[in-house]
Amino acid sequence: MPTRMRRTTWRPLATAATAALTATLLTPAAAHGAPRESRPVYSYDTAVREAVWVDTGLDGDGDGRTDRVAVDIVRPREPAQQGRKVPVIMEASPYYSCCGRGNESQRKTYDAEGDIVRMPLYYDNYFVPRGYAFVAVDLAGTNRSDGCVDVGGRSDVQSAKAVVDWLNGRGTAYTTRTGTARAEAGWTNGRTGMIGKSWDGTVANGVAATGVEGLETIVPIGAISSWYDYYFAKGAPLYGSGPDWLSNYVNSPDARAKCAAVQRRLADGAPRTGDWTPLWSERDHVRDASRVRASVFLVHGAQDLNVRMQHVGPWWDALARNGVERKIWLSQTGHVDPFDFRRAHWVETLHRWFDHELLGYDNGIDREPMADIERHPDQWVTSKVWPPRGTDTVRLRPAHGARPGVGSLGLRAGRGTETFTDDPGRGETDWAAWIDHTTPDKAGFVTGPLTRDLRLSGSSEVTVTVTPSTPTAHLSAVLVDLGPATIRDYADAAEGITTLPDRTCWGASTSGDSACFKETEAKRTDVDHTVVSRGWADLGNHASDLTGRPLTPGERYTITLDLAATDHVVPAGHRLALIVAGTDKDLIDPPADRPTLALDLARTSARVPLAGGTAAFARATAGTATAPAPAPHETLRGVDDARPAERVPGPRTTD
Repeated sequence: MPTRMRRTTWRPLATAATAALTATLLTPAAAHGAPRESRPVYSYDTAVREAVWVDTGLDGDGDGRTDRVAVDIVRPREPAQQGRKVPVIMEASPYYSCCGRGNESQRKTYDAEGDIVRMPLYYDNYFVPRGYAFVAVDLAGTNRSDGCVDVGGRSDVQSAKAVVDWLNGRGTAYTTRTGTARAEAGWTNGRTGMIGKSWDGTVANGVAATGVEGLETIVPIGAISSWYDYYFAKGAPLYGSGPDWLSNYVNSPDARAKCAAVQRRLADGAPRTGDWTPLWSERDHVRDASRVRASVFLVHGAQDLNVRMQHVGPWWDALARNGVERKIWLSQTGHVDPFDFRRAHWVETLHRWFDHELLGYDNGIDREPMADIERHPDQWVTSKVWPPRGTDTVRLRPAHGARPGVGSLGLRAGRGTETFTDDPGRGETDWAAWIDHTTPDKAGFVTGPLTRDLRLSGSSEVTVTVTPSTPTAHLSAVLVDLGPATIRDYADAAEGITTLPDRTCWGASTSGDSACFKETEAKRTDVDHTVVSRGWADLGNHASDLTGRPLTPGERYTITLDLAATDHVVPAGHRLALIVAGTDKDLIDPPADRPTLALDLARTSARVPLAGGTAAFARATAGTATAPAPAPHETLRGVDDARPAERVPGPRTTD
């Protein structure tokens, strides 16, 4: 099928059939004008609840027949009775049985006939009464599906793509897992939006990158854009286990008995050397961004240390280059769903997004700011575009200071070297806390107190030239805001939220599926520094991002570390720091050796995206520091406009 670039204009649906459908979703008072919002006019209690098994065309478990994935469906009964078709909101997940979804770890439950009783989360409760079907797909190898989990590979993606094809009349489904009776999707118009957090959102990214027709939008929350970047950073290992462990963790008992060959391929294809292999190429969605037709509403925690912000920058930039319609929310949390950090505003915004993208309503969401960014707990700002116009990359240079390892950061290149020794027992919080002191484990470089706010927005990179003392070495580079602040406590186990005993309800309920969920609030902590962005690399990858090689002690090497995207304002009176060190404790694994590294200051620099570019940095680092002022290029909700900031809910999920 030929692919096409998604149009850069938002497209209302103007057909008579769509107009007839949308009119039925309105209350009589609203039906006199153009529809702007779907209303809960359909019965959730009498909704159709059914299961089908979609043929993926693959035989992942090698049993001689193509795999079928289980698809649980909740859809309003009335449109089908009246001959009207509805759009679909879909989530494909490996977690429906093994681990649960959401803050309360909900799993699917079934009646005696095998039809769905409880769908995890609120999507069916809220959207089915508003005229949407909700479809929940068990990835191949999980819950009631055939096949094997292959952790972002062809099986994962095809598990969901085959369902989109079936919804659009191009695939085959059956009423049972092994039977021959066909199931048709005549109740839907095929217009599908995929949503999900973590692995679920990653599947949405992967399906969108196939360019499948009928997938109109995706909402990836804390999602992976390249599986290599989940496990490695330019050769440096981020986790002590590989995708074979994760596959085994979520595989159903039946799959574990059949999927040894898949497990071996995952282990063999993801060597702990960190070398790029064909396995990673298959799981790199960024390279296929040119095929994306669907719009993308991306949500991520700026302090997510599970699926890190490195998955945002390259994906977002690739989508932008290809004209994909985009919207983004960046929170101060870790790996947390927006339902649990900004609940009321999230549900309202998601509702309007799906109404616009799947029902074609002209509700104005396309004319609103592209980005919502949490500056302080529960205080959000907006940017018309992201990164904001006027953002430019500034080359910052480290230089010697009054004491060894305590240098300056500015626009002029330094001379000489700074030396540090890898200490796997220390990490970014230790380095930042001791930034003004000589310590053997890091080299730090700091501006003076800023006289104006300085906004970093986008992805940075740090190029270093170092001389190692050993055949192996890992490097870390972090940008730090030095100054007091109250932030979400992302380092806490709940990653920035506290779960409360009270519940709020979001949609209709049945006796088996409640729409009521525990409330949450921001968990705050006071800090004297904030890590803004981080990046890592194995120095052995100096000649190639794809493969590493042993180092020659005493020889000089140059490598560029890719720092994760961010949007952060360093306030006037604070200082901006660049720290270069070895192993970042708990975030990357240490090398085989414990090297001492000499950092060549003249050949080291950071390229940082700043609103206002070099001129803004020069102004902010000149003169005497003043009291903080509002950050440029943004609107603060609850301060600068009439919309108050909402209370922010919830704890982390199990994934």
